[in-house]
This record gives sequence, C-alpha cells and structure tokens, in this order.
Amino acid sequence: MDFIYSIISPQVLSQILVGLSRTVILFIVSSGMSLILGVLRIPNVAHGSLYMIGAYMAFSVSHFFGGSDIGFWLALIGAPLGVALVSLVAERGLFQYLYEREHLMLLLLTFAVSLVFGDLVKIVWGAAYKSVPVPQVFQGFVLLFGNLPFPRYNTFLLVIGPLVAIVLWLIVNKTKIGKISRAAAVDREMVGAVGINVSWVFGIVFVIGCLLAGLGGALVSPTVSVTLGMDHTLIIETFLIVTIGGLGNIWGALLGALIFGLTQSLGILIWPQFGIIFPYAAVVVVLLFRPTGLLKSTW
Repeated sequence: MDFIYSIISPQVLSQILVGLSRTVILFIVSSGMSLILGVLRIPNVAHGSLYMIGAYMAFSVSHFFGGSDIGFWLALIGAPLGVALVSLVAERGLFQYLYEREHLMLLLLTFAVSLVFGDLVKIVWGAAYKSVPVPQVFQGFVLLFGNLPFPRYNTFLLVIGPLVAIVLWLIVNKTKIGKISRAAAVDREMVGAVGINVSWVFGIVFVIGCLLAGLGGALVSPTVSVTLGMDHTLIIETFLIVTIGGLGNIWGALLGALIFGLTQSLGILIWPQFGIIFPYAAVVVVLLFRPTGLLKSTW
C-alpha cells in the first residue's frame, strides 16, 4: 500500500475512486442508450426522463417502507421494472410505428415524449425535492488500500458496475434475443425474412435499454436530491459518452463513461471553479482525433 501512496497521493486516489463510482452510473445509463441506438437507430432523448422516473419510483418504494433497508432493495428491483413497463407502453404505443422514418422525426418524437414524462412526474410527485436515505448497511466508510476512508455506498457502486457490464455482455452475446438483435442491427429485413418478428425484437431491446436507465436512476437516488430537471444534464452527458465511445458500441459506452467520470472528478481537484469544463474538453479532444468514436460504431 505504501507503494501505491508513493505514486498517487491519498487525495488524488480518493478523487479517482469518486470518479469511478460516478462512472458506474454514467455507464449503466449510457449502455442502455447505446443498446437502443445500436439496434433500433433511435436517438432516445426521453432516456434521461426514464432515468429521472426511476429515481422517483425508487423514492416512492423506499418511502413506502419507511426508508428501511428492505425498502432500498425493493426499490432497486421495483424502480427499473416500473420504468421498463412505462417504456414498453411508449414503445408499443408510439415508437414501433416510426422505425422506418427519418432520424429527425424520431428525435423530435422522443423529445416530445420527454416533455410529457416531465409533466407527468410533476403531477405525480410534485415539484418539491425528494431524498432517498442510504440504507443502514451502506452507511459509514470502509478503509481501502489500508487506510483510505471511502463511503460504503460508493464502494457498493464500484461492485455493481462490473456486474452490470458482465450481465449485459452475456445478454448481448450469449442469449438468443441478443444474437437476434445484433443480426437485426445489421440487416433487419433479412431477420424478418426468416420468420422472426422484428417489431417485438426491437420492443424487447428498447425495454432492456430503458430498464438500465431506470436502474441508473434507482442507484443514484441515495446520493443526490431527486428533483425535476435531473434528467437534463444527464441526457447531455449520455449523448456525449455514446458519441465518443462509438455509436451503438456498449464497450465504447464504458470507455466514454470512464473518460467523462474521471476527468470530471480530477478536474474538480485540479481547478475546482471550472471542474465541469474538463470532461467536455476531453470530449472535444477525442472527437478531434477520432470523429467516429474511440471504438467501432455500429452505424
């Protein structure tokens, strides 16, 4: 451990860990966006709204159980499933009829849906700030690398991130729906020609991607104030992450989230007043040298 501290100061190491825990949320939400972009070719602006709905649903479930630990775990399950149900209704009711339209039309539709979701959230939960308590099991700190205190909940996020990445990789590469969806992303007409209902394949992929947005909202809810507008900043960050990683590339989303999360965290340490600028500067640098993204785009 002394060797680690001789290379990286405890303050910098702590900021890196904070950046990695932020990266987990960005990756989970961005991977859902990337999955939808890669298969359905939909630039889903409403993705951020579904993330916000996931956070509000997590608040409702947690509040119903009095902020107990069991309420947190049920919120972590119930909020993503609730968002998945909302997205299924939206996809079957609207999006499935517009897959062949121009991207601009799809973009405008998802933007309109995001506005509707924002108003529905205000009607259901009101405009007041909400908070989700950190479960008792994750309160306090753990000592990493010998004597570096780090919040237990952030440590939990560092564990959840790789697990979600592995499960998503297994779904995409080892399951029947994953293989069919990858084939549909390349040639949807051919997939339909062999008797597969492409519309339902798209619907399932859309729901999985939106479920990840809901999971990100549920996971972030104990660390931030749950409020209207929390989707605005995140959707911008998500689009940038997906762009620099490579449109539709899930591992590119992970790489983009790492760049964005770490530069943001270290930027706050280096220049606190302008820390927010660093991740956007990193995006500019990446796009100057790799306009199509760091990894291969599926578009």
